[in-house]
Amino acid sequence: MAALKFCANISWLFTELPDFSKRICAAASAGFQAVEAAWLYDSDLSELQKAKEAAGVEFVLINTPPGDLKAGDLGLGAVPGRELEFRQGLDLTLKFAKALNCKRIHLMAGRIPVGSHRATVAREMEDVFVQNLSYAADILSKEGITGLIEPINSRITDPRYFLDSPHQAAAILEKVGKPNIQLQMDIYHWQIMDGNLTQNIHKYFPIIGHVQIAQVPGRNEPDSDGELSYSYLFSILEKLGYHGYLGCEYKPLDSTEEGLGWIKRYWAQ
Repeated sequence: MAALKFCANISWLFTELPDFSKRICAAASAGFQAVEAAWLYDSDLSELQKAKEAAGVEFVLINTPPGDLKAGDLGLGAVPGRELEFRQGLDLTLKFAKALNCKRIHLMAGRIPVGSHRATVAREMEDVFVQNLSYAADILSKEGITGLIEPINSRITDPRYFLDSPHQAAAILEKVGKPNIQLQMDIYHWQIMDGNLTQNIHKYFPIIGHVQIAQVPGRNEPDSDGELSYSYLFSILEKLGYHGYLGCEYKPLDSTEEGLGWIKRYWAQ
């Protein structure tokens, strides 16, 4: 069985450093060969390119822009009436992805509008999401890029996020029917929403294009106290032959470096 590959999420790790360029270098110094990030769009793209090349790391994943965070946006992919903004955001993401040779983009679904009930708007939002994902699939396929959709739990993290379970995501992917639009499995969110991780990982493995990890419920290091045995979960992914990256998207309990014992032990195996 091949060893798993890990990438540092520099929106969560190495935040002791002020900018993404320095975090890229810090991740490489800590032993990571790849990084991912949420939103890089306030950073100088040329500086990111220089840091990536100097560090010799791969850029694995970036997110589409959230929209107006101050107004309560968290993605626009499924939000009715925001289709043009979604496409404009995708154009910006593509600019960064191509410059950084990043082959995966998380196409954020967004939140249920304030004052609306999930059951009332679900059909309309799903239709919008399917249309936007189909549009994105055609654009991304020309660049050899995979689009990803990620369920975010609505029990703790974001009660209004539209896409909140792997089952919902799989049904949407079936409707889109594009091989370059796949499922992003954040184990933290999957555990909170549904548990049953062993069965769900096996069931959805054929459509999983990226994985992210954190302990539950604290969203800290994988070896911190919590509900999940990551040695067991890693063994499942190894046996299934997962060849993609596992994004380390967690909140370090102390400094990032002090919390990397778990991955250094894995690398030493």
